[in-house]
Amino acid sequence: MAESMNDNDATGALPGWFLATRRGVDLVTGALNVAGTVLILGLMLLVNADVIGRGAFNAPISGVPEMVSMSIVAIVFLQVAQTFRQGRLTRTDILLGWVERHSPRVRQAIEMFFSLAAILLVWQIITASWPLFERAWTRGTYEGTIGAFTAPIWPVKLIILVGCGALLVQLALHALAAFLRLMRGAQA
Repeated sequence: MAESMNDNDATGALPGWFLATRRGVDLVTGALNVAGTVLILGLMLLVNADVIGRGAFNAPISGVPEMVSMSIVAIVFLQVAQTFRQGRLTRTDILLGWVERHSPRVRQAIEMFFSLAAILLVWQIITASWPLFERAWTRGTYEGTIGAFTAPIWPVKLIILVGCGALLVQLALHALAAFLRLMRGAQA
């Protein structure tokens, strides 16, 4: 399955403009993934510092639970597009492999249908998340308790939109690659 996501199995069959576009999108997706990984490392350091500060010095770091909860959401959306691109989302590979052995064109049709359905779902998430981002931005909504720790929530809402946007583009490229392979098979 990772082969179909990476287009390694049919790179010669895909047009150069598509491969160039895919490389550019992959750079952005990879950068978001790296940002998510850096956030994981920072979160790990923060939690360890909080535990050590709490246990050894009786001085916990304020706001760690709030930062952890917001960071987990941010990490998921920073890394979801790369997860899809690498073929690591949950799927039924056994069924897809069986279908491909019997009819590669049907496999490509299923891949295209999957991508189009996922595009609709991700679009719904974007349209539902946009007003939440706008509200958090204009109202200055925050997480935490005044006097102890507060953090604005709009950056996480923005990351949700950016991550969904990157996933949407990856899904569109996946659907287009399946369509191009399907058309190539029709011409062969």
